[in-house]
Amino acid sequence: MQISEAMDECIRQRLMQFSMRKSHVQFDIPQIVIELLSGIQQNDFLVERSYTQWRKRQANVLEELFSSVNYHEMQELGILLDKIRNPEEWNVIMTPAERAEVLQAIRQVASSLSSKRGSSHIQGGSNYWSAGYHLNIRLYERLLFGVFDILDEGQLIEEHADYLKLVKLTWGTLGITQKMHDVLYGWVLFQQFIETGELQLLDQANLQLQKVLSGSFKEGTEEQCTDSLMCTVADNASEIRFSLVQAIFRAISLWCDSRLHDYHLHFRETPVFFQKLVFMGLTVATASSGTDNEVKVRLYVERSLKAACVRIEDTISLISKMEGKHPLALLATEVRVVAEREMSVFTPVLFQWCPDAGVVASVHLHQYYGKKLKPFLENVSLSDDAISVLSAAHNLEHYLIQAFNSKDGENDVGSFFIHEIDFYQIHNISRPIILDWLISQHERIIEWTGRTFHLEVWEPLSNQQKQAASVVEVFRIVEETVDQLFGLSLPMDIAHLQALLSIIFHALDGYLQNLVSQLVDKKHLYPAAPPLTRYKETMFPIVKKQVLDSVILDEEVDEKLKGLTAVKLCVRLNTLEYMQKQIDVLEDGIKKSWASTMVSGNSRDSKLSMGTTDFMHEDSEAVDELFVATFDTIRDSIADAIRKICELVGTRVVFWDLRDSFLSRLYHGSVEGARLENFYPQIDSVLNQVCGLIDDTLRDRVVASICRAALEGYVWVLLDGGPSCAFSDSDITMMEEDLNMLKDLFVADGEGLPRSLVETESKFAHQVLSLFSLDAESVIHMLMMASENMSTGFGSGILGQRSLEDANTLVRVLCHMKDKEASRFLKLHYHLPPSSDYVDSPSNESTPKAAMGAEFLRSASVRWGEKGNTSFRLLKKRFQGGSFRWS
Repeated sequence: MQISEAMDECIRQRLMQFSMRKSHVQFDIPQIVIELLSGIQQNDFLVERSYTQWRKRQANVLEELFSSVNYHEMQELGILLDKIRNPEEWNVIMTPAERAEVLQAIRQVASSLSSKRGSSHIQGGSNYWSAGYHLNIRLYERLLFGVFDILDEGQLIEEHADYLKLVKLTWGTLGITQKMHDVLYGWVLFQQFIETGELQLLDQANLQLQKVLSGSFKEGTEEQCTDSLMCTVADNASEIRFSLVQAIFRAISLWCDSRLHDYHLHFRETPVFFQKLVFMGLTVATASSGTDNEVKVRLYVERSLKAACVRIEDTISLISKMEGKHPLALLATEVRVVAEREMSVFTPVLFQWCPDAGVVASVHLHQYYGKKLKPFLENVSLSDDAISVLSAAHNLEHYLIQAFNSKDGENDVGSFFIHEIDFYQIHNISRPIILDWLISQHERIIEWTGRTFHLEVWEPLSNQQKQAASVVEVFRIVEETVDQLFGLSLPMDIAHLQALLSIIFHALDGYLQNLVSQLVDKKHLYPAAPPLTRYKETMFPIVKKQVLDSVILDEEVDEKLKGLTAVKLCVRLNTLEYMQKQIDVLEDGIKKSWASTMVSGNSRDSKLSMGTTDFMHEDSEAVDELFVATFDTIRDSIADAIRKICELVGTRVVFWDLRDSFLSRLYHGSVEGARLENFYPQIDSVLNQVCGLIDDTLRDRVVASICRAALEGYVWVLLDGGPSCAFSDSDITMMEEDLNMLKDLFVADGEGLPRSLVETESKFAHQVLSLFSLDAESVIHMLMMASENMSTGFGSGILGQRSLEDANTLVRVLCHMKDKEASRFLKLHYHLPPSSDYVDSPSNESTPKAAMGAEFLRSASVRWGEKGNTSFRLLKKRFQGGSFRWS
């Protein structure tokens, strides 16, 4: 009450003196106030300002007490009270006698009011009710505010229980009852909560009001008097009378309503306050007006959502201009934000009093946005704005329906409201728009993919990323399209999936076709088979040149070969391997996105299908077939391209890049002077370069291709090396060592290719070497048998391949043998004179060689006759005509 101890002592003394003078007379508050104004002077205060404030407070109390007098008397009292309030007039201008006259006039009005007590008198009590009882209530209210800590007004003082006991001593004087105390204390706590926002004060206020509602108070004259006290409240230009309790409840209810009618504004950050305030608001509303809680909650929901939507509308135009987005798309997004907050923060609280609160919110927001959306849908066409609006509308509708379903639950609460839903028909409207969008994307992607490919130079991106830049760009474009499609968040059916997969197929297949079209057939890399000759190479220089000449290439093939270096071929292989990996990732991503799209609005289980939209649960088998037809076909094309390029790499490396250093020099002049070890570093260098370029997953396949080609090259030297290559019996051992060295190069001490694979690939080379180990007579017999088989059509040779039973192979073995019998045979039957460079073999052949020849002869079972001679003559003509070539 802001009264010092000294002032309190002074007031007590004046009251004691007053009571002693009128010990047998009842006195009321007006008389007490007048007596205090008469007895207490300025010199009783240390500061003049404090005296002035105290005097004004007493004048205010008198004015409050005399509020029931008539208008004329109130005007006169007002003049008198103004004199008391005016410090200059009261302290300076007026004399003590004049001040006494003013107080006497006021005392007369107080006496006339005291005589009107009548029926309000309480028999046998120490107190009475008068027209100024409301001041008692105000005084008691101010006393109750003393429970709060002046340093922290949101906290109760530690001694608040003891303080309330002291305050209770004033009940007899001020006419306060238990019921009056409970309701006033609850009101005081609630007001302090409003001022400070302290949650514990709201809890305390709730407890006090619950005491009022649930407590049983003793019936008596005082209770009847307090209950009969009426308060007048203005409401819409009219006045309504309430009891004091009802008036307090109504005041609390109105304040709660003012917040709860827009709880999205006031409680978005403080949901705990929201729950407690809803409890209080509904409690006092029911007590004061008997309002049904469920009706009240629905009103809260509708009004709060309406207010939230109005706020969104007020800002949406400005945001639309700033962000360049369509207002309806932004509105749908913002409405969803409101809906999410409603369902996560507020609905769980309101559900306690209104089980279909979430349904009411969903329906309200759905209808609100639907009214805004309807005009737009009447003339919608393909555009960025249309897609953004349809997507946002679909997301909003799907969320609201899902929220509707989740709040509906097993009890089917609020199922009646499903009939109020007017679905947006997004699927029917967006279906052709999505297809048009996909068609436009198809043209763009095909054009961009082709442009990206033609700019490719087939260099690796980096040491870690060994694929070409173009393939990364192609997949970026494809994945971007996939993300954009599913990012539309629109309902889709199998037609949209089919269109998307068609785009992907044509983009990747077009890239593959372009890549394969740059390749050449490996047959163009093989040297032309040299003519059959035993002449010394120095005699015919032109022969040497022709030995290693490739077939004549046209300009297109020659131009392609310039861009098909081993490095660029390896980059192409890495690119294909990258495609294989990315296709798996792409397929999995599309399947997951498609499944998510089906779950998010296209399945029959969703209540969204209860509208006129015809979302279909697509046949999973049809969808699987689409994926297989698209991606497995691409995978097969990639695998075929990898196979072709792997074969091309080996052929390119051996028969093109190593032609001069390997094919033309190995065993040139003599075996001993041109061993494989002389050219080993060049082959090893090429292998290291290729292994450093190629992806690890393809390394073995590429190395195997080079191994196969190297062994083919080795056989080529043995059979097609020309007149500079002639082999004697003593050379065979060195040649076998070289062949084993070549195999060991690719096995690489167990770190390269599997030895079993290398042995398989080298089998024919060993067999050809074994032919040179035979005597010439044995080879001639084998040649005669091969010619006979050719004439009868049972030849084992296959076009483009060599075999031991192939006449072309056998005759070339004879051409490269340093053997007198072979030289005589070739001169007789092929008119090839013996070369002076060849040394005829001794007439007595070594035993092992003869034994090996006998073995071949036994297996061949050669028989010579007319038919055999005829076949040989035919074979001779073919050789002389140059019809036998290794392609």
